[in-house]
Amino acid sequence: MFTFVKLKKAAMDFEKFYQENNVQSLYGRYITLEDIEPILKKWNTNNQLNTVGYSVEKRPIYSYQIGTGRTKIFLWSQMHGNESTTTKALFDFLNLLQKDSEISRQLVESFTFYCLPMVNPDGAFYYTRENANKIDLNRDAQNLTQPESKVLRECFTTFQPDYCYNLHDQRTIFGVDDTGKPATVSFLAPAYNEQREINQVRAKAIRLIVAMNETLQKYIPNQVGRFDDSFNINCIGDTFQSLNVPTILVEAGHYQNDYEREQTRKYIFITLLTGFVKFSENDIVNNKIQDYLSIPQNKVAFYDFVYKNVKINYDSNKIITNIAIQFKEVLLNNKVNFNAFIAKIGDLEGYFGHFVYDANEAKYSDDNGTTPQLDQKADFYLNDNIKISNGMIV
Repeated sequence: MFTFVKLKKAAMDFEKFYQENNVQSLYGRYITLEDIEPILKKWNTNNQLNTVGYSVEKRPIYSYQIGTGRTKIFLWSQMHGNESTTTKALFDFLNLLQKDSEISRQLVESFTFYCLPMVNPDGAFYYTRENANKIDLNRDAQNLTQPESKVLRECFTTFQPDYCYNLHDQRTIFGVDDTGKPATVSFLAPAYNEQREINQVRAKAIRLIVAMNETLQKYIPNQVGRFDDSFNINCIGDTFQSLNVPTILVEAGHYQNDYEREQTRKYIFITLLTGFVKFSENDIVNNKIQDYLSIPQNKVAFYDFVYKNVKINYDSNKIITNIAIQFKEVLLNNKVNFNAFIAKIGDLEGYFGHFVYDANEAKYSDDNGTTPQLDQKADFYLNDNIKISNGMIV
């Protein structure tokens, strides 16, 4: 075995580990089965890769297992097809485990990792949250109406994990409470009952979350949130927690100017690595429930763009108001396009913008008239000389 001191020292340089293990062929928001299959097959050196089922449209759902340790970790990603950031980070982490290094040897000797890197390959192909039957798999944990849901449940039952990691993305609208900071990473130890009580099983998940948050605060201070823990037995995390397996929800969110989620990807990699390093070193501290509850809750608090103090014509009167703009993600020619639309006009108290511009009472105009409309494409002018195209100043 490797000494605590040596591994602890090596594990501290998370940035270096990320740079060394970043899977560069996976980039951006549109990650499909076609992108991950060659990597998985390359890593299939000793029958670690298996086809465990098929999607509605008969795309294979793969499992990948690595490690010989006693503690069994079950991780899955892209249950929602348009949530690819954690998939990229999971591959970066698996890439580290392929290496013959001190830290990788320690991890594969401590844990057995069983991964479903893409639960919803049809949704990934179409870049949709739902599967090909337009069902949200994260609301199908009880009825198990979809083939993908059945595969996930069968893998859980067969593998009998000690811990589960439910990996997701969240939209740019989420901030950390009222801080004005985006929720770049968010956590949840899902409830196991309606009363949202904390039993020994849920407490195990909480302790891991606290350990991961302590490291993340060094990289993204005040940009870590705690997801709402309202109980819904139809959600996969709540179901697994209720089946007495500690389950951790990880949500990849927005980092400043990072719409491709490449910076966030790094912080998810750090999240996974620091949690498993601390776990393998027995560096997870008990009685951390209050520290978990002290993580600020996620809140819908952001627009992508906010233009303040804009002069517009309204019922023949000139008024000064604010315009909030939000991106809609559209798949076109195998690329995710970010199309900006006007989302709100008026008082934006309690809301923030990832980009904020004070128009200083500049006059609004566009090619259709002089008054902005909700759901209108965000192309307009300020004082006729400042052009806004797709929400951005040109």
